[in-house]
Amino acid sequence: MQLDSGAVAEGRITRVTDFGAFIQFENGETGLVHISQIAHSFVRNIHDHVREGENIEVKVLGRDERGRLDLSIKELLEEPEEVPRPRAIGRQSPQFEAKLRSFMRDAKERTTTGGPKKPGGSGSTSTKRKK
Repeated sequence: MQLDSGAVAEGRITRVTDFGAFIQFENGETGLVHISQIAHSFVRNIHDHVREGENIEVKVLGRDERGRLDLSIKELLEEPEEVPRPRAIGRQSPQFEAKLRSFMRDAKERTTTGGPKKPGGSGSTSTKRKK
């Protein structure tokens, strides 16, 4: 079995990690399917897509500088019409927006005027003592 770039082959998943799945082929060679090559959508948990011991068909993308196989499952899947995008954060409540504006205004005043003055003092922060 020749595993050249572009070849499609079946292998067995020998190990699943947070960053990908290791596939072993009949000829004894092992390659990695990086988590980014599992599916067209964002893969939060690789264990939702593959299981150790499972036989799976993969496409050989090539070899890295050390001769290791780079593999893909995604390349064999039909690409969806529109790739799902992460959900946008909804608009915050008006109360939150008002508090944020107030905080930003106060922060700007503190940075431009040197900060708030202490009550009853001259505003000086010097700690020199008279002898």
